[in-house]
Amino acid sequence: MKTPSPSPSGTAKRPSGAVDRYFRISERGSTFGTEVRGGLATFFAMAYIVVLNPLIIGTAEDVNGETLGIPQVAAVTALVAAISCLLMGVVSRYPFAIAAGMGLNAVVAYGVAPLMPWSDVFLLIIVEGIILLILVLTGFRTAVFAAIPPGLKVAIAVGVGLFLALVGLVNAGFVQPGDGTPLQLGDGGLNGWPILVFVLGLLVTIALYVRRVPGAMLLGIIIATVVALVVEAVSGGGDNELGWSLTVPTLPTGGGDLVGLPDLSLVGMFADGGLNFLARWSDIGFATVIMLIFTLLLADFFDTMGTMVGVAHQGDLADEEGNISGAREVLIADSAGTILGGLGSASVATIYAESAAGVGEGARTGIAPIVTGALMMLATLFTPLVSLVPFEAATPVLVIVGFMMMTQVVNIDFTNPALGLGSFMAIIMMPLTYSIANGIGFGLLTYAFVSLVMGRARQVHPLMWLISVVFLIHFAEAPINALIG
Repeated sequence: MKTPSPSPSGTAKRPSGAVDRYFRISERGSTFGTEVRGGLATFFAMAYIVVLNPLIIGTAEDVNGETLGIPQVAAVTALVAAISCLLMGVVSRYPFAIAAGMGLNAVVAYGVAPLMPWSDVFLLIIVEGIILLILVLTGFRTAVFAAIPPGLKVAIAVGVGLFLALVGLVNAGFVQPGDGTPLQLGDGGLNGWPILVFVLGLLVTIALYVRRVPGAMLLGIIIATVVALVVEAVSGGGDNELGWSLTVPTLPTGGGDLVGLPDLSLVGMFADGGLNFLARWSDIGFATVIMLIFTLLLADFFDTMGTMVGVAHQGDLADEEGNISGAREVLIADSAGTILGGLGSASVATIYAESAAGVGEGARTGIAPIVTGALMMLATLFTPLVSLVPFEAATPVLVIVGFMMMTQVVNIDFTNPALGLGSFMAIIMMPLTYSIANGIGFGLLTYAFVSLVMGRARQVHPLMWLISVVFLIHFAEAPINALIG
């Protein structure tokens, strides 16, 4: 394992206590204060999920036309994220935060829920999480991670960076669906105060970053949020008259609006109808259930791997082969997070790419997600405060982090056709399909195919061939179903 690069706060030194030794704070060139700052940055970069996940999961109808409710989903989203982050920090000791996965929640809401009651949906997620945990404990999931060539792991990190940058630009409304084009600049131009807040936040964050100001990411979010609050107050408020992407930055009007006990009535919903899941799933057919589990498993498996690789590379926490010491513990915590997502009725919980915001602040240990988790726990009580930060103020950080992760592209050997083309497909398909898992799939398939046609099939790890076949089946799922039907 190569020695991690020192954080901005200083160089590596001898441990100063039990906490330092356990989390390897000094060993990784960090400080407790840097970790706390990183945890704060990660929290503010991903806190939007407490608002956005309820709008996806909480409003979608299941097969019976039932919905879960926005306040209820908001509460369990924050709770599951809090417990999962704490677990990740303690078990893995890496700066990875966990919450309900974007993209995965859409699969759950619009792909699974229309086929079964919500209680069965969450039972399905629990089963998927248990399968993931078994794959980790048997060593299969770690073996798959190790089988991917180092160059492709770097490409995955670069692709995640571009994906993050696009997420930031889209969530802020800086990039939108175009009139006759897939994407365009704003609504045809940079119009409106929210866009100005985003641009200002981006410029401020860039200035702080290049000047190496400690806490640049977090300061950028705070400054942009203050500006957003002022803009909204001066405009007179109203029903989102200014056109904020989602969260309208307004201060709570009273104590009653600031603090409140969370509605956790959805916790344990999977048990509704009994625990005989074979009987509960018999109505839709076991073949359909297996396909749904497979779809969730594949997306969760590789979304996690891609994010872990990307964030680890950014923080110089991977060795020359792109492997992470203690990856098994990371994946155990991630699998447990998925199970918790089902138990808490908050969708599939997975490692968040926004963890890179904290790493960008210098976070290198599990202290950062513990801080993020503690703030998520507070978020269950202070939902108005969590909702105070608009996308336009938080997403400039994602653009900067995307740049930081993009710089690793120089470590890819594009003169190697298999590695070059595979890396290219992985990098472009993540943002273009809005899916980390899709990017990894196309990258691995391209690498295997080019190796085959060049007569280098034996140089490809057997697990790579297995994964390629699995992805091929996954991408061809619709034609296969059409033929069977």
